[in-house]
Amino acid sequence: DFINNNELETVFKTYQFDQVIHLGAQAGVRYSITNPQNYIDTNVTGFLNILENCKNYDIKNIIYASSSSIYGINEDQPFSEDDKTEKQISIYGVSKKTNELMAHAYSNLYNLKTIGLRFFTVYGPWGRPDMAYFIFTKAIIENKEIDLFNNGIHSRSFTYITDIIEPINRLISIIETNQSLLNNNEVLNIGGAEPVKLSFFTSLIEKNLGKKAIVNLKPMQKGDVKETNANIIRLEKITGYKPQINIEEGIKKFIDWYKAYYQI
Repeated sequence: DFINNNELETVFKTYQFDQVIHLGAQAGVRYSITNPQNYIDTNVTGFLNILENCKNYDIKNIIYASSSSIYGINEDQPFSEDDKTEKQISIYGVSKKTNELMAHAYSNLYNLKTIGLRFFTVYGPWGRPDMAYFIFTKAIIENKEIDLFNNGIHSRSFTYITDIIEPINRLISIIETNQSLLNNNEVLNIGGAEPVKLSFFTSLIEKNLGKKAIVNLKPMQKGDVKETNANIIRLEKITGYKPQINIEEGIKKFIDWYKAYYQI
């Protein structure tokens, strides 16, 4: 529990890390509307504890998870790292914006190289059960309704899990071998190749399950945005990596895993 700094410091002291890759957080936009304190505790206080221990134990490099939610109601598409990110519409986005500001401060104060990765709707096996693709799959199998907000017409830049892991691995190596490719304080979009409408996303789940969804069309939810679209040119330039798994292949891989894991 990285909110508990006594526990966290023991880990840093015991293992003497070369680098830190910090992917832990309280995630999700909707939950942040009803439970904002969890996001401040985990994402702000917890991240401060991580940064303090990096400083105290002389760790020079940290890769940490930011989020596409940081773009808020920015309407410029695709989202670019140079876009303004002040117009937040959820406490989750606020907490991730705060993380980036904290990282910037520690980078300047203590010469800590920080790399924030703005994840765009990561999905795949072993994912979060509170995300739409998990909820939809379970509901379709159990003949229950699914809610399609904004009538299913909003779009997301979905990113398959291996298209997150491989760039992180490459960044770890770049930090060790060619740091000149990176700014001392860096933020990078890490997302799928193109945005996909939620209605099409749902149809792929139906196709792979061989079963139609019972759909309940609903209006836009608070804290939601109509579209996320990732400009990943900078990430590609630094790592030489482009997303490999398109949405059709990714959903098939997820459904195959889901059936095996839950013995369906």
